Amino acid sequence: MSELRVASRYAKSLLDLAQERGELEKVKQDMDLFSKTLNENRELRLLLRNPIVKHDKKLAILQAIFGGKVSVMTEKFFTIVTQHSRESALEFIGSEFLTQYNTLRGMQVAQVTTATPLDSPTRLQVVQLVRQQTGLQDVTLQEKVDASLIGGFVLRIGDKLIDDSVSYRLRKLRNDFSKNPYQPQL
Repeated sequence: MSELRVASRYAKSLLDLAQERGELEKVKQDMDLFSKTLNENRELRLLLRNPIVKHDKKLAILQAIFGGKVSVMTEKFFTIVTQHSRESALEFIGSEFLTQYNTLRGMQVAQVTTATPLDSPTRLQVVQLVRQQTGLQDVTLQEKVDASLIGGFVLRIGDKLIDDSVSYRLRKLRNDFSKNPYQPQL
């Protein structure tokens, strides 16, 4: 079974249990902290994937890092995941939990990359585009600036990518010109 499928199932179980016990917001904060820690610490991600390190050692490391900082439910969740030898899926479980949480709450997180910072009217247009694409009204934009785009934007909504950048259009035009059947050499 793929790591993403495993992560999806574990995340769904944690989400359902937290919701049932009324601890959803606390577990969400825990998973935010966990995902942030994993994203910032490559060594921890590699350790969790390493098959040579024993499961109890990985659990002890997780408890040392997150002990007292996360809820009891989250600590027990880490224990269950390590007992079932699924530590390598933990990094995906964190992000999958947040995705499922946002879906449950009717929120959509979208990443927009532009050549220059967005101004307010353009930001509103992008939010409207995301609302049209998803049908969800609560939209959170994560903005990033990349001057190599030259102009336009790249918008990622879940697993959908809308690339309307000048650099993409130039690449596409270059490929079209290279396929010119009338002049093979320019």
